[in-house]
Amino acid sequence: MKKKIIVTIEKTDTGFSACAKDHPVVTRGSTMNELIDNCIEAFSLYFEDREFYPAELSFEIDFQQFFRYYKVINSKALAEKIGMNPTLLSQYVRGHKKPSPDQSRRILYGINRIGQELAEMSVLYKAKKLKEGKASINSDENNEIQ
Repeated sequence: MKKKIIVTIEKTDTGFSACAKDHPVVTRGSTMNELIDNCIEAFSLYFEDREFYPAELSFEIDFQQFFRYYKVINSKALAEKIGMNPTLLSQYVRGHKKPSPDQSRRILYGINRIGQELAEMSVLYKAKKLKEGKASINSDENNEIQ
C-alpha cells in the first residue's frame, strides 16, 4: 500500500484551504466538498506521470487554527460534550499536542453535533414563525426569514 498523502485543511475568510505536507500542492474551495474536489484534481495533475487514487489522501484539520477562527466554540464545553478531558482538548487547540485520527474524528463529531443542533433550532424558529403567520420563507438560496 502506498504511503498516505497528508493534507492539512484550514478555515479561511473565503472558505477553506489545503496544503500537502510532503508535496508542493496547495488549493482552496469555498465549501469543504469543493476543497476536496479541488485537492483530487490538483493531485491528479501533480502526479500526471503515474496513476493517482483519491484514497491516497488523508485529510487533517488544523485544530489550533480552526478554534482561533471559530472563537465562539468553547473548547471546555466541547470537551464535556464529547467526553474528552478538557485539558487534553486545550492542548490540541493550542497546538501543544497533535490529536490522533480517532481523537480528531471525536472532536469533529462534537463540532458537527453542535452545528446540527444549531441548524435544528433555526428550523424550529422558522416553523414557529410560520405557524404564527408572522413570517414567510424567502425562495433564495439562504432561506432567510422575512
